[in-house]
Amino acid sequence: MQGDPIDRAALAQVKPGLTLHADAALNGEPEPAMLGEPITPFSVFFIRNNGTLPEIGDAAQWRLAIDGEVEEPRSWSIAELQSHFETVTETAVLECAGNGRSLFQPATDGVPWRLGAVGCARWTGVRLRDVLQASGVKPSAVYTGHYAPDRQIQDPGRPALSRGLPLAKALAPETLLAFGMNGETLPLLHGGPLRIVAPGYPGSAWQKWLDRVSLRPHEHDGEKMQGTNYRLPIRPVAPGEPVDPSEFAVITDIRVKSLITTPAPGFTAAIGAGVAVRGFAWSGAVALASVRVSGDGGESWVEADLGEAEGAFAWRAFGATLPTPRPGPIEIVAQARDVAGRVQPLEAAPWNPRGYCNNQAQRVAGEVR
Repeated sequence: MQGDPIDRAALAQVKPGLTLHADAALNGEPEPAMLGEPITPFSVFFIRNNGTLPEIGDAAQWRLAIDGEVEEPRSWSIAELQSHFETVTETAVLECAGNGRSLFQPATDGVPWRLGAVGCARWTGVRLRDVLQASGVKPSAVYTGHYAPDRQIQDPGRPALSRGLPLAKALAPETLLAFGMNGETLPLLHGGPLRIVAPGYPGSAWQKWLDRVSLRPHEHDGEKMQGTNYRLPIRPVAPGEPVDPSEFAVITDIRVKSLITTPAPGFTAAIGAGVAVRGFAWSGAVALASVRVSGDGGESWVEADLGEAEGAFAWRAFGATLPTPRPGPIEIVAQARDVAGRVQPLEAAPWNPRGYCNNQAQRVAGEVR
């Protein structure tokens, strides 16, 4: 894949079944039914790009620069990171901020993600905190700036993305410089040889192909950090209303959400046999509390059983069996709740002009026969 970064035919061999979106950048997602494993395999993990896929070459030659508001700028190879710092693994959900965008009405700009731009993986690397502290973090530092070699497709002279993190999140123990995914070397398609892992934050904060972290004395102002990029309005915004970017704030938390992986849309169930509902639920900084499911579109509910999470930022399996007492159409709904009492909206999530953070409850229609 390295030598031909947009070879769709080659991609189909390593990620069969992904739906590729009609976009100049390479973006693809699986159907929810493909996401039935607690740890999402590479073969079905979604792909999100803002620009080109860089050609990496020899990963052994890759270096990460640390500069900006630090006492001692440093440069590290992957091998040096591995030998100088503790290697840790964090199981965490990675979800694109635009996941569910296609459900917003009216439609918004951006890749029309359905529900598959999410996965849960085991990420292995070193703590970003440890690497930054090795350079001496100055009191003036308040934000990180992340840099990578991917470029905009229409303007190759400009970076495709340059996001960052508030310093507190950069220094949090769960935030990693990752070089591994699910026990293997981090693949190019998912940011190899080095990426940010920022559990609880949307995928936009998980910079791929990382070659520089610069500590900033203010909120980072890199590519797609300003305007309304990866930002939500701080007050309700109606469709068509003039947009004031000063009234938008950076997204720093993913919303509580659930995904039904079985049954699939269009299913049939036997009268009296019941229908098993399975899936996963997750949240951001606030822990998941419960999931309930309905077989009549939300009129009545059954509390689902919740499995254990493989860490604070992993998703949790849920399951329940719904009765099927009579023939006819059936609509299954799942609704997750976090420990702060926030729940998935049953109808439309709050609309925003970029279509971010849609956690509207999923509905799966079928028939009892």
